[in-house]
Amino acid sequence: MREREVIKLLSERLPIGDDCAAIPFKKTHLLLTTDMLHRQTDFPDKITPYTMGWRAVAVSLSDIAAMGGKPLGVVMALGAPKFERSLIEGLVAGATACCKLCQTGLLGGDTDRHDELTIVTTALGTTDRPTSRRGAQRDDLVGVTGDLGRTAAALRLFAEDKAEQANELLCFLPRLEEGQAIALWASSMTDISDGLARSLYQLGEASDVGFRLDATAIPFALEIEELARDQEELFEMGLYFGEDFELLFTLPQKYLLDARRLCEFTIIGQVVPREREIRMQLGSDWLTVEDRGYEH
Repeated sequence: MREREVIKLLSERLPIGDDCAAIPFKKTHLLLTTDMLHRQTDFPDKITPYTMGWRAVAVSLSDIAAMGGKPLGVVMALGAPKFERSLIEGLVAGATACCKLCQTGLLGGDTDRHDELTIVTTALGTTDRPTSRRGAQRDDLVGVTGDLGRTAAALRLFAEDKAEQANELLCFLPRLEEGQAIALWASSMTDISDGLARSLYQLGEASDVGFRLDATAIPFALEIEELARDQEELFEMGLYFGEDFELLFTLPQKYLLDARRLCEFTIIGQVVPREREIRMQLGSDWLTVEDRGYEH
C-alpha cells in the first residue's frame, strides 16, 4: 500500500486527519503529535548529526504550529545499529538548539538497537482554539508563510558537494509564532510537509473546496530559483517536492489586515467551489495543479 492509502484506511477507523490530535483538557486543548525519520528516506549522505537532531524536533514542532499551538516539550526516541559518542552529542545539540529557539525543551526519550538509524519525536502543546484543516469557505484567501523549495534545494546542493549550505537549509525554524498569530483569524491551516500541491488537496478534501492560485505570487526560495534549469523544474521543486514545513492556511478576506499586523505571509490565491478543483494562473494560461507530493 502507498502511504496515502494507509492514511485513508486508518482514517476510516481512527479519529485522525489533522496535524495533531487535539485533546480537550480543562479549559484548553492539549496537542499531541509524533513523527518518525529514517536514515534511508530522510537523512541524505553528508547530513550532520546536528542537522538530524534539529530536523527531527522541528518537524514535530511544525505540527504544533499548524494547529496554532504553543509547545510544552518534546521527547525523542533513537534507534541505531550502534551508538557513537559523536552521533549522540550531535543529535542532542541540534535538538536542544531548535527547542531553545522555539522556547520549549527536550525532555528525554528512549534508545534502542535498530537495523537502521531511526529517530521518533513526540511533541506536546496547548491551544485554546485548535485550527484544523476543515473550515475553508468560498472566497477565503489562501496564504503561506516563508518560501518554498528549501529541502529540494538542499538535496541538490548535497549532490554538488556543498554540504555546509545544504545543512543550513535543512535546519528550518518551525513557524510557531506565525501559527499562533494566524490561528486567531484562519478558517483552516496545515503545515506543508508533503509539498504545496498535496497540502492544498488535503485542505480541499477536508473543507470540500477547490483553489485558484496565482503562479507569480508563490514565494519560491531564492535557492531553487537559482538552481532550477527551467520553469517546469522550478514548479517541481517548489510545488511538489515537499518537506518545506511552512504554514498553508485560508483566511476570510475581512481579516487580512488584522493578520498582517501580527506576522508576515504571502497571499497566493483564493478558495473556490470544489468542482473547480485546483488551478494555477500563469499569464493567460490556467494550469492544473496535480495531486501529488512527497511520500515516504
